[in-house]
This record gives sequence, C-alpha cells and structure tokens, in this order.
Amino acid sequence: MKEPALHIVMVGHVDHGKSTVIGRLLYDTKALPEGTFDKVKRIAKETGKPFEYAYLLDAFEEEQKQGITIDTTQLQFKTDKREYVIIDAPGHQEFLKNMISGASNAEVAFLIVDAARGVEEQTKRHAYILKLLGIKKIYILINKMDLVDYQQAKFEAVKQQVADFLNTLHVKPSGYLPISAYYGENLLKASDKLAWFHGKSFIETLDSIEAADQPVDKPLRLPIQDVFKFDDRRIIAGRIEAGTLKIGDQITIYPSGRQTEVTAFANWVPKDAKTKAAAGQSVGVMVKDEFFNQRGEIITKTEDQTAAPAVTNILQTNLFWMGQAPLVPGKVYKLKIATQQVNAKVLKILKVTDAGTLAAKEDASQVNLNDVAEVVFQTEQPLVYDFFDQQHVTGRFVVVDGYDVAGGGTITENYQGEVALKGGDFTDNLNHYQVNIFDSYSLTGGGRIETDEYQGKFALNEKIPLEGKGYHYPSSFNIILPRQDRVLLVQDGRFRDVVALDDDLDWQIPTINNIGAKVNINQPEDLQEFLNEQETLNDKTKAAFYQKWLDFNAYHQVLIENI
Repeated sequence: MKEPALHIVMVGHVDHGKSTVIGRLLYDTKALPEGTFDKVKRIAKETGKPFEYAYLLDAFEEEQKQGITIDTTQLQFKTDKREYVIIDAPGHQEFLKNMISGASNAEVAFLIVDAARGVEEQTKRHAYILKLLGIKKIYILINKMDLVDYQQAKFEAVKQQVADFLNTLHVKPSGYLPISAYYGENLLKASDKLAWFHGKSFIETLDSIEAADQPVDKPLRLPIQDVFKFDDRRIIAGRIEAGTLKIGDQITIYPSGRQTEVTAFANWVPKDAKTKAAAGQSVGVMVKDEFFNQRGEIITKTEDQTAAPAVTNILQTNLFWMGQAPLVPGKVYKLKIATQQVNAKVLKILKVTDAGTLAAKEDASQVNLNDVAEVVFQTEQPLVYDFFDQQHVTGRFVVVDGYDVAGGGTITENYQGEVALKGGDFTDNLNHYQVNIFDSYSLTGGGRIETDEYQGKFALNEKIPLEGKGYHYPSSFNIILPRQDRVLLVQDGRFRDVVALDDDLDWQIPTINNIGAKVNINQPEDLQEFLNEQETLNDKTKAAFYQKWLDFNAYHQVLIENI
C-alpha cells in the first residue's frame, strides 16, 4: 500500500525558476499528458522562442502573454513511494491572495531561490507568509546552479544569506538543496556536477518526508452547515473536517457545550445507509436530544474533551491584509471560521509588519494592503476555534469587508493582554456573556444610524441600568442567548442568575435578545416555535421571522441628532 498523497507548495520570487522546477519535475516523472511536451516544443519553435520547461505550466492565455503565473494550480505526480500534489502558488505581489489560498492546504513548502541573485523582496514576503500559514516543514531549493558554474562556495553563500533572514522570523528550514531545474541536476538523482553535495536529491528528499497526521486521525470537528426537518426527522447537516463519527457516539456541540448522542445518519435510499463516517464526508446526523442548533456550531466527541476547541469573544489573530481600504481599530467586519460567520470589531492592532521589508511597527494605527499584522478582534457572539497547527479548518479564518474578502490568516495563540470589553459583560464567575442591550442609536444628518456603545461589567446580584440614553427596560426580564443555550435572568433591576434554555422559566416576564429587542415569547410553546424557526432561518425567511418575533422599538428609541 502506498502512503497517502503529500501536498506540497512551491513559492519563490518571480524569475527564480519556480515554474521551471515544476515543469521539469512533471516531465522527468512522466506526469504530463501524452504529447504535451512535443506540442509545447513545437509551439516554441514556431514562435521563435527557446524552449522553456516553464511553458508546460502556462495553461492560461493571459499567463502566456505576461510570462508569469497568475493562478493557483494543483498538479500531480508520483514516485514508487506515494503520490504528490503540487500547489503552484503565484510569485507576483498582486497575486499573493491566490498564493495564500493555495499554500493554506500544504503540509510541506519549497522556497526557491536563484543562486545568482540570492534573497530578494518576494523571497522574504513568501517566507513570512509560509510562517503565517503555520507550515512547519520548509525546504530551500537553491536553483540555477548552472549560472554559477555549480560552485559550492556560491551555494554556501546563498544558503547563509537565506539562513540569516529566516533566523529573523524564527524559522528553521528542514533542509537546503542545490539544483539546476533546467538541466535536471539533482532533481531525480544525485548530480555529478554537484558531487560536493552529500545530501539527498529533490525526489529522495520528498520521499523521506513523513506525512502529517491525516484529518481522520484528529479529534472530531463537524461544523454545522444547516438544520433540516423532514416529517418527524430533524437532520443536522455538515461536512466532517476531522476525525470520525458513528452511531452511538456521545457528542458535545459548541459554543453551548450541550451534549447528546448520535442516533442515526440520514440517507435518501437504503443502499446509502451508514453507521459511521469520516473526515471528508458530508453527512446528515440525527441526535437523541432535540435542542436548538444552527449553522456555525461545531460538533465534537465528548470523549475528546482534552482536545476541545476554544470558545471566546476575544480572538488574537495573525492576519494578512488584502483589502484596498486599510483595516482600522473600531471598525466592524465579518469574520468567518469554517461555517461560522460573526460580526467582529477590531479591538487592538498589536503589531504590523511590512511583508516586503519586514519593518515592524508596534504602535500602528491601521493595517494597509499586503501588511501582515497581529490583530485582536471582539466578536458579537462566542466563536469556536482551534490553533492552526492542531486543526486547520477551525484554525484559519477570512475577514470580509462589505462584500469582499479583505484578509485572512491563522490563530496560533490565545490573547493574554488586558482588554476593556465593549457592551454589557455579565459574568456568573465562571463564564462571560456579552450583550449590547444598553447601546444607544442616533440618526445623523447623513441619514446613517450611529451607535454609542455602552461598556459595563455586572456580577451576580449587581444592579443594572434599566434606563439610559435612548432605552428603558422593565424591572424584571429574561435575556435569551440561543447560541450559548443560556438565559440571563434580571429580577428587580438586578442580574440574578444564568440558566439553561430548557429550564422551567416564567415566560410571562418580558424577554429580550442580545441587542435589546423584545422577543414575543409568552409561554413554553412559543419558545419552541421561536427556536424551531430560528434554527432553519435563511435569507428568504429572515424578514418574516423578524416581523413575527422581534420588536426593537419596545424598549428603544432612535435619537435624532444634528439634523
């Protein structure tokens, strides 16, 4: 049995020979479709150009015009040991967005450096992004050794130059290899022209790399994509991103932490029936206990709680910014992890690094295009995540500004600093619950609604401000938080308790949601109907749902100012 395919990414400064490395590799391993080599050779002759192995990758007309790679392409070849998938990531600065999407799935990276030119700007940028993406195994291919007469001294000089730079990133490469891709030297086997090099050839190096744990061997991560109801069946749908799942497994669903048991997998016809599933499969799961679930929640195995995901409103990220408008503190963006999508405000910019010069600023007021930054977000709702080196899908994210993907990155550590939480922070000494029920809203002369955010912390039995600028609440009410499976109880103007959503509550007391809108729940049956409709909410049903269940004006008024 061959080992599973190994995904590798190739990066390098433009004109350092990345496409030639890949083209020659595909040619030498006989991975090209029959006739491709002869066809490209004939076209080169007809156009009067010298043949280049890089032409084998020029699949797009635009690439052939510009002579550069502008897309992220996946190519396959194999050795006697296993199959390989090359993720060919672009080299030009304006295509770094594609490089990020390509490199993010790789287990091993090869950074290609021209032996004659050494480290250049994009070499630095690509190395930094490989670190940002959490790729641990990085090899350096010092290419075009033919241009320096295969001199060992030149190889050692460039190797030292690369090592000095990578040391500033705290990156220790897995190895350095001298090659001449155009002439195939040291690609498939040792080269007589590089007799002084006693290491392995490129292919021997590849075959010696141990693959990382496969997703199926990791703790279960099943992000919920949707919830469907057919007859009396309630089906939780999603794609298993890591681990395995079978009937009878005890599961925990985050962020609420509710536990239940898998009773069945849905199927359309009997032949599709299954009792277990694994990473990479899309499934419909039915569970023993019916309580509120929704898109974005993460299903885990209860037995794997030593590797449970983190749940937080405060998120420290390593971010690569691709937005034309800079990222600025205080602005709210959409942040997506797996199927989760939440509003997230930029609380702090800890550090900004120019990915070309690596000049770092720790007092930056914004993050500009192509900057790398450490940014702290506060999310409106609890977010479930893992560190990237433990779980890739729940450890990386994208940031959406309006309708555009403006940034992306990874989560590698927890935020340890102090932060003044925005909104009302209710705590029962064990958990924090962020609600924005005390904010005030103003209509400005420009026709925009502006928010004046309230900030305050409330422990059990503390008084809360029932009246303020633009809002007033009754002395007793419930704050319903379905995503966390909790209800906060306010009685006689004080924060009294936190209870589970299915506790026996007095629904005659007014109920509000996390932004202070009155929820039209007056009895237990109303709660179940509300949760059922919210669970299957989509863009088509949102308007009717809000009109039926929510009344924002019950306890709020929008203040008119400067008109």
